[in-house]
Amino acid sequence: MSDIHFFKTMPISSPRSYPKRIAVVGDLGLTYNTTSTISHLQKNNPDLILLVGDVTYANLYLTNGTGADCYSCSFPQTPIHETYEPRWDFWGRYMQPLISKVPIMVVEGNHELELQAENKSFVSYSSRFAFPSEESGSPSTFFYSFNAGGIHFVMLGAYIDYKKTGAQYKWLKRDLADVDRSVTPWLVATWHAPWYSTYKAHYREAECMKVEMEELLYSYGVDLVFNGHVHAYERSNRVYNYSLDPCGPVYITVGDGGNREKMAINHADEPGQCPDPLSTPDEIMGGFCAYNFTSGPANGQFCWDRQPDYSAYRESSFGHGILEVKNDTHALWTWHRNQDLYDTPGDQIYIVREPERCFAPRRVVKARKYLY
Repeated sequence: MSDIHFFKTMPISSPRSYPKRIAVVGDLGLTYNTTSTISHLQKNNPDLILLVGDVTYANLYLTNGTGADCYSCSFPQTPIHETYEPRWDFWGRYMQPLISKVPIMVVEGNHELELQAENKSFVSYSSRFAFPSEESGSPSTFFYSFNAGGIHFVMLGAYIDYKKTGAQYKWLKRDLADVDRSVTPWLVATWHAPWYSTYKAHYREAECMKVEMEELLYSYGVDLVFNGHVHAYERSNRVYNYSLDPCGPVYITVGDGGNREKMAINHADEPGQCPDPLSTPDEIMGGFCAYNFTSGPANGQFCWDRQPDYSAYRESSFGHGILEVKNDTHALWTWHRNQDLYDTPGDQIYIVREPERCFAPRRVVKARKYLY
């Protein structure tokens, strides 16, 4: 029998009740950098952990334990493309001292795809974590919602149908409509691949998801969005449709937990770094939606020629973030870099809600695509 484990449940849903610290981390894996990230994270004593996809990178390992880019690439003729499940077990044992005491909520990343027999995918992800899908009216482990004190979290799937005609979009619309902002003033959304990232790696890769869903999230006044996928840190100003907007969400990318695929360093706005548009569609979901901008500083171009206005801070370092919601209008966000002492902020800012100015839900004036 195992030891007895216990954890503290989330505070009741109330505009005056919040978890003290929420750790946000993405693209963890199990590397030297992972151990540094988790060590720093533990010292910050979080009450809740959000893991924004790419959990173990088990799909980059063969079943005999040797490394490879992917199992199906190395053995394309095998009938069963199984993943290295012992890697999941090892990751679980490593994380046990933390996640046996602190609740963890997870959303899937592209490395959880893990195509297996009978074309089954995301099996380990869906089997190894608990999801409040039924409680939040979702038919899937890919998208669900939950409350933590006065925060309503919406966890979305970037690798399942996100079109307006699909089940996820219809569920999201119902879920957002049911949020009582007098009870849960803060509305936070999470999915894996970022919509607003200035790095060359995965540049505008999730544009089709953005085209389908951004207006809906904006119309209901989402305050914060957390993403991973890009292996670096970036925080945006409040933004909507690539324009600075005081009522848009703040987007934060934290795909720098550890991984095993190196850091993202080059920015798409640097000379010679703008990728070929045809190279940008997501390999899993497909579709091409990232057209040239139609106005503003990047008019007629696929990339900006300088750091975009919406990009407030960016840095290629491993680390994690801590969100501390103070009350119904103020939250402190701190990004901790692995190379610093655990209590030394690499980036820190107060995020302020203005409900009187940005009352939600509100009518959205439909804009042309990609206006600034």
